[in-house]
Amino acid sequence: MNNINFEKDQEEILDKTKDVGKLAAKIKDLQVLENEVDALEDRLKNTKRDLETLSGDVIPTMMTEMGLTQLKLMDGSSVDVKPYYAANISLRNREAAYNWLRSNGLGDIIKNEITVSFGRDEDNKATTYVNLAKGQGYQPTQKLKVEPMTLKALVRERIENGNAMPTDIFNVFVGNRTTIKRKQET
Repeated sequence: MNNINFEKDQEEILDKTKDVGKLAAKIKDLQVLENEVDALEDRLKNTKRDLETLSGDVIPTMMTEMGLTQLKLMDGSSVDVKPYYAANISLRNREAAYNWLRSNGLGDIIKNEITVSFGRDEDNKATTYVNLAKGQGYQPTQKLKVEPMTLKALVRERIENGNAMPTDIFNVFVGNRTTIKRKQET
């Protein structure tokens, strides 16, 4: 017959209960930290929105009304308001945008990527494909894209030079951005 040690079993249960209490405390700590992170992220989002309003709207409007584009401060730093450009090509407008770029001699900014996927242990097939491409019957995947920074630069250049740019096809945004250049400490 097995000897049952009730006293030892009770001690083990009590030890586990203490561990559960420690675990519960750590879970509460985690919840507090998660709530704190959520609050900080909300605060950051609101602060960024306020910054964007001051930088892109309030200060540029005030400086324009005063006839200023740059302001030197007493501490040696300067405040500049400069145009800001943004653009993107939505999936819905992709074909129209690429057609416009090509018909206006700008098709070279469209990247044309072709990729082919091979399964495991098909390195030999991949090498053959690289050498023979479509001649072996593989079907490549083609992806056309315009790099965002390239598109932004094109939009800025065309607008500043007075050239046409279909703002609806390229979802163009033109605004202002305030920058503060702080004096370099020597």
